[in-house]
Amino acid sequence: VQLQASGGGLVQAGGSLRLSCVASGRTLSRYAMGWFRQAPGKEREIVAANRWSGGSTYYADSVTGRFTISRDNAKNTVYLQMNSLKPEDTAVYYCAADIQVGALRISATEYDYWGQGTEVTVSS
Repeated sequence: VQLQASGGGLVQAGGSLRLSCVASGRTLSRYAMGWFRQAPGKEREIVAANRWSGGSTYYADSVTGRFTISRDNAKNTVYLQMNSLKPEDTAVYYCAADIQVGALRISATEYDYWGQGTEVTVSS
């Protein structure tokens, strides 16, 4: 699986961005997809994750109510809509695929394939 993330950029606090992650090589609909982020000097953390089969979705507390993960299976694409952005959302955002069956996982170590990252900067 190859994942290509895009959509990052510079935005003012309170603004919105939509990140996209296009997959090639496999159909994503059977797998869990996650968005993670890593700020300078910090560990990579889960932002949101979704397993299409079963309808499981997870959001980190810090983004609940502001971010939405969604999919377009016909386009083999996963999105992260980010609203009401805050300076603390500044990070490199990565999409990832978990191809193992089972419950929705939220640990970065359990994801098998990663995109290259797209940088999000939120100015105050």
